[in-house]
Amino acid sequence: MKKLMVLPCIVLLATMAVAQTSAPVPAGTALMVKLETTLATFSNKAGDPFQARLTEAVVLDGKTVIPSGTMVEGRVTRVVEPRRITGRPTIGILPEALVLPTGERLFLDATLVDTNIGGGTDVNREGEFKGSGHDRHDQIETGGGTAGGMLIGGLIGGPPGILIGGVVGASSTGAHWLSKHRSATLPVGTELTLELNRPLAMTAPAANPGQ
Repeated sequence: MKKLMVLPCIVLLATMAVAQTSAPVPAGTALMVKLETTLATFSNKAGDPFQARLTEAVVLDGKTVIPSGTMVEGRVTRVVEPRRITGRPTIGILPEALVLPTGERLFLDATLVDTNIGGGTDVNREGEFKGSGHDRHDQIETGGGTAGGMLIGGLIGGPPGILIGGVVGASSTGAHWLSKHRSATLPVGTELTLELNRPLAMTAPAANPGQ
């Protein structure tokens, strides 16, 4: 009878070893990743997938819990490419999964909080990347269009012509602006900072029952 009890005990110990989990990665932990997919407002749409890879391991209590090279998979949630003067191009992304080097997939609840792209770009509270507004080239175009119209108007009709020419020049420049798409791009290699919204449970390596 005692011999029959040995086998169930061994199975139970093995099951407990496999089910063992490490301490979860706490909410607020930053994941430093690098894009492996180019994302752009002029070429992407909501639902498109993207991939990125961890460039820095996540270490807790001196132990690596998420190794460098772990893949992050997600999808585009929103794309805005305005034609209006005041609009800003926007790309929203949603990280959805971690794929460990072992092939194990983990559900990921994280938000984009920063990128290494400057030049007037930023990330809003919803984790959406916003491209810059009108750049210096646009400002030169605007000034040039108005000034050019005023010069032509002045040569033709004196002071009244200057006023009319300025209005015409500004109008034509405005029409040109409205015909231009404002684009935002996150190219391959862009460094992103993701932040965990809730603790991430990590499965610990199974212990060897014979040890």
